[in-house]
Amino acid sequence: MKIISYNVNGIRAAMRKGFIEWLQQANPDVICIQETKANMDQVEVDQIEAAGYHHYWFSAQKKGYSGVAIFTKEKPKNIAYGTGIPSMDFEGRNIRVDFENVSVMSLYLPSGTNIARLEHKFEFMALFQDYINELKKEIPNLVICGDYNICHEAIDIHDPVRNKNVSGFLPVEREWIGNFMESGFIDSFRHFNKEPDHYTWWSYRANARANNKGWRIDYNMVSQPLQENLKRAVILPEAMHSDHCPHLVELSFA
Repeated sequence: MKIISYNVNGIRAAMRKGFIEWLQQANPDVICIQETKANMDQVEVDQIEAAGYHHYWFSAQKKGYSGVAIFTKEKPKNIAYGTGIPSMDFEGRNIRVDFENVSVMSLYLPSGTNIARLEHKFEFMALFQDYINELKKEIPNLVICGDYNICHEAIDIHDPVRNKNVSGFLPVEREWIGNFMESGFIDSFRHFNKEPDHYTWWSYRANARANNKGWRIDYNMVSQPLQENLKRAVILPEAMHSDHCPHLVELSFA
């Protein structure tokens, strides 16, 4: 089962840049999208369907902002839109599809661009941890794909010294994501790859992507019961539809 996660920074803009053609070539079984910046009725979904995918959307109440979606080849047995927690759901940041062997979630964790947003991010992080602690009791085989807006370790950011006081690499954020993993999740990319200089997001400024001055803030977190099912995990930086790039995890079910 090939699962891709991708913050597209606007699904309509990504589609104009060849996203559908890329999707057909990448050929995942499931793709988790973040930052759709659109409601479903604003998107040419016939192109997604023609590529062979069912599609499910959870958009923000504010038009043109945030939003998540999941496209799947196989129709899931259940779709969960949001978490049921209003302060988390009004910005359209969480959707989950359930299959027989595994459940896959698309997550778009807030960024901390100012003091108010940072406080919202911290609240979201705490609520999300509690929500997942309960969800795992019901659904132990869980893959949480998405933009976490946090680099975990110094290896995950091009300049850890100068960014130590920047949201996305604050000690409290790094501690939270470390604790999240310790609560029962595997950072699938690091499970297979311990090397530096692998990132999933680059600023549009100062030619950052060409110089690979990036941050690894996107993860496919795989719950511990699925460890033996992990087959591979890779970042796909050649896809150029966004300031992020997609990243893949593959699971094998005998």
